[in-house]
Amino acid sequence: MFENFAQYLKKNASLTDNEIEQFRAKTITKKLRKRQYLLQEGDISHYNSFVSKGCMRLYRVGDNGAEHILRFAVENWWIADYESYNSGEPAKNNVDALEDSELILIRKSDLDDFVKTIPNFQRFKERLDARSYDASQNRILSNISDTAEKRYENFIKKYPDFFNRVPLHMIASYLGLTRETLSRIRSNYAKQEK
Repeated sequence: MFENFAQYLKKNASLTDNEIEQFRAKTITKKLRKRQYLLQEGDISHYNSFVSKGCMRLYRVGDNGAEHILRFAVENWWIADYESYNSGEPAKNNVDALEDSELILIRKSDLDDFVKTIPNFQRFKERLDARSYDASQNRILSNISDTAEKRYENFIKKYPDFFNRVPLHMIASYLGLTRETLSRIRSNYAKQEK
């Protein structure tokens, strides 16, 4: 499980073997079964989690009991309730596994130390944070300005394999659509592709 993370760090952050061993000493490996929680609302998100294998989701339950999916994370992606992670306050969201998953957990204080002491990791983390921010801004803009059809089209182009891994009602939630609307859009889109 850690070897995938080590390869990721070598490739994306240009870390040395010694620096990777520093990570190995400070990380926790965790396996989750499908539907098992990594974090529940009300708990504090102490860890940033790297998905070595599997598929995760971050979501909030509304007052009416409906789930509102904010993020998915698959192999080589990171996931946490970042509001809780950064503030130390109780989480407003849940994180659970959509598939059997394997994660590498890094405590916030340890990750902060790596940013301070490993220059290549600091640069990598800055790039990662910037990409995450850009993706969030683009998603907000899309949700307030794009049609449902355009949001669907962008989603399938950006994440083509998600439909094989994530139930349709969850994709609908992520896109801010009802399941019926998503089914109609998918049907119309499939006809146009022929």
